[in-house]
Amino acid sequence: MDVAQAKPERNLERGCAMIAEAAKRGSDLVCFPEMWTTGFDWVSNRQLAAGHAAVQAAIAEQAARHAIWVSSPMLRMSADGSLRNSSFLFASDGEEAACYDKIHLFSPFHEDRCISAGSCLCVAETSWGLTGLSVCYDLRFPELFRSCALRGAVLQICSAAFPHPRREHWRVLTRARAIENQFFMLAVNRVGKENMRAQGSVSFCGSSAVIDPWGTVLVEAEEQECLLTVRLDIDQSAAACRAIPVLRDRRPETYEL
Repeated sequence: MDVAQAKPERNLERGCAMIAEAAKRGSDLVCFPEMWTTGFDWVSNRQLAAGHAAVQAAIAEQAARHAIWVSSPMLRMSADGSLRNSSFLFASDGEEAACYDKIHLFSPFHEDRCISAGSCLCVAETSWGLTGLSVCYDLRFPELFRSCALRGAVLQICSAAFPHPRREHWRVLTRARAIENQFFMLAVNRVGKENMRAQGSVSFCGSSAVIDPWGTVLVEAEEQECLLTVRLDIDQSAAACRAIPVLRDRRPETYEL
C-alpha cells in the first residue's frame, strides 16, 4: 500500500476498498503494512493518535461487514498518553482479537524518541490457528519469532516499512524467519515515498510476500500497490515440524542470549 502521510481519512478509504476486494475474492484474512493509516510524520502523529479510536472502530466495522479478519498496524495512544506503534488483529465479527505494541523501535529513524516500546509478545487465537504479530524492525531479532513458535504459532504476520536500500535484507530475513520457525510468514511491506524530515525522502521497497514453512515464496509483490491473494495449507507447519523437529531438538540450556 502507498500510504498518504498524515491523511488517515484518505488511507482509510483506500483500505476499506481493499478489505472489500479481499472479501470478494473469498479471503479469510487481509493484512496492511506498518502505520498504514498515518505514515511517519512524528510531529502530526501525536495529534492524529488522539483519534485512533475512531479509526479502529471503522476498521472493526469493515471486518464485521465483510466477515473477514483484518491485520491493521497503526498508531495508537495508550491510556497513559504515550504513543505506540501497534498492530491490531480484528476478527471476522469485528471484535478485537489482539493488539501488539512494537517491541523493537528503530533508533536510526529516531522512532525510540517518539514512540514507547511494547514489552509483551503476542500470539493470538484465530480461526486457522495460533498467529503471531510483529512489526518491521522486530524482523532483525530472531528471538521474538522463535518465542512465538514455541508458543505454538503456525503463522506470523510481519507488517513493515522497509526502505529501498534494504530490500534484500527484507527478502532474506522474512524467508529465514519462516524456515527457522517452520511457520508461514505473511510479510507485508509498504510502497511509495514519504518525507521523514531529518532523514529526507524515503522510498519503500514493497516486495510483500507469503512464505511457507519450508522457505518457499508462494507469492511476492513488486514495488507497486497491489492486493495479493494466496491459499494456504496451514497443516504444512506441523508437517515441517515432524519432518525436521527443530523445536524438539533445541538445546536451550547451552545458549546465553
